[in-house]
Amino acid sequence: MSHSQSSGTPIDPKGGSGEGNSPGIGKTVPGAGPSSGLLRSTAVFTAMTFLSRLTGLARDMLQARLFGAGAAADAFVIAYRIPNYLRRIFAEGSFASAFVPVFSALREQGDPQVLKDFLDHVAGALCAVVLLVTGIGLLIAPLIVAAMAPGTLDEPDKFALTSELLRIVFPYLFFISLTAMAGGVLNSFGRFGLPAVTPVLHNLTVIIAMLLLTGWFEVPIKALAWGVLAAGVLQWLVLWPALRRHGLWPRLRLNFRHEGVRRVFTLMLPTLFSSSVAQLNLIVGTAFASLLATGSQTWLYLSDRLIEFPLGLFGVALGTVILPHLSRRFAAGDGDGYGHALDWGLRTVLLIGLPAGLGLLVLAEPLTVSLYAGGNFSAHDARMASWSLMAMSIGVPAFMLTKVLLSAFYSRQDTRTPMRAAIRTVLANVALTVALTTPLWLSGTPGGHIGIALASGLAGIVNAALLWRWLAQAGIYQPQPGWTRHLLRLLVASVAMVAAVWLARSNLGDWNALGLLWRWLWLLALVALGGAVYGAALLMLGWRPSELRHGRRSGGG
Repeated sequence: MSHSQSSGTPIDPKGGSGEGNSPGIGKTVPGAGPSSGLLRSTAVFTAMTFLSRLTGLARDMLQARLFGAGAAADAFVIAYRIPNYLRRIFAEGSFASAFVPVFSALREQGDPQVLKDFLDHVAGALCAVVLLVTGIGLLIAPLIVAAMAPGTLDEPDKFALTSELLRIVFPYLFFISLTAMAGGVLNSFGRFGLPAVTPVLHNLTVIIAMLLLTGWFEVPIKALAWGVLAAGVLQWLVLWPALRRHGLWPRLRLNFRHEGVRRVFTLMLPTLFSSSVAQLNLIVGTAFASLLATGSQTWLYLSDRLIEFPLGLFGVALGTVILPHLSRRFAAGDGDGYGHALDWGLRTVLLIGLPAGLGLLVLAEPLTVSLYAGGNFSAHDARMASWSLMAMSIGVPAFMLTKVLLSAFYSRQDTRTPMRAAIRTVLANVALTVALTTPLWLSGTPGGHIGIALASGLAGIVNAALLWRWLAQAGIYQPQPGWTRHLLRLLVASVAMVAAVWLARSNLGDWNALGLLWRWLWLLALVALGGAVYGAALLMLGWRPSELRHGRRSGGG
């Protein structure tokens, strides 16, 4: 049945008053109050993401041990990074930040026919665009590699391998983009579990490919690339059919003049920078790292993967959960509910982000040695990865804050302000990368990749500071009472945590000298010690777990 007659229905970005309320597609039930809803949704998303991150660590450990940090491993990192950057545009980054608010606003109107028509046309447009981009990428893969990693031009074998790997992994972009759209729809219905757990399938598929297919290829790293492509297909096959349960199985319709399509693409354009600042900074780092010592790409990649653990576990979880909630509050004209939800998100993300960043800083070497050292990944490689992890970890609280701050703008369908911040952030990152890395590169000093990692962390702080400042200036966000007390608690508790972990760590000597079992036991003990000290200090300072409930105000200054 065609719904094309709905294409002329105005899309009210503020949600308007709609007629007819479908049980599956209509408005959110008021009784499902935000006090427990956001925390429960975040907990579900975090639990599923935790499984994903654990399997991701297993994947990275196996990758490091099998392929080490040589030219082939660097070639894969470069090739994998390019579709992953585009993924931030066509999948959970720019597209999601534009699609979810419009989709949520249409849900508030309560007309299932309009909602289905919107989804059909957006799905058709997304498929067409991503197919075109994928085709172009396959055709000009060597040109892309030359632009993104100019240092490979001096190594013909590495350049050819990188180009070949890029052609293998590029179609992954198509499948993961459709998967992300399905995930955005499910998230808008408060279904966070399945979209959050599908990355587990990705990691397991890649692990199986490395274990079973490596011996089939003359160049073993190709097994890893084919595993990535197979993982993208599997995620799509699992998530796409889940839309049937909500009566929203997309029938692809191609009409770029459809009002909903134009609305989403108009909102997307400014977010091409803002939603992918971290990825843009990584691309800048990739270009510079291609000029440095062999292994630099892999060291930076594995450091970034450890940064992504708390970021994906908590920052992305909060940002993903809070975006549809803020979008509904804004569409319903609920200013108080919007402000309280945003304040809750910012406090909660700092509660976790500050100790997470400091924990990565003080445990950098134990983490990289315990997780990666062994097989083809040497103690020197682990040390190099730990240095870049330390440098990058200073930006973790800012990276996590940015996820929530961006949701504040996107939920109001303001994508231009984040774009301004993103442009300035990328410029700052380029300037910092040049200033910090060039002296190390020219002098031939080992560890030039540290300058790239430090620039990335500092640029993340710049981005978060700009967003916070402009959010306050626009009057969108008014901090609730108790922020001064909240920040003091976090700082004191974090200092106590760092002191305890540092003292315990310093008594254990050279981590490389420990056996594998003892590395893991002591690492778990240090993490547990840090968490216990941080939690105990917070409780002693008057913080209570009930403050995690959205809507509760903290007293104080």
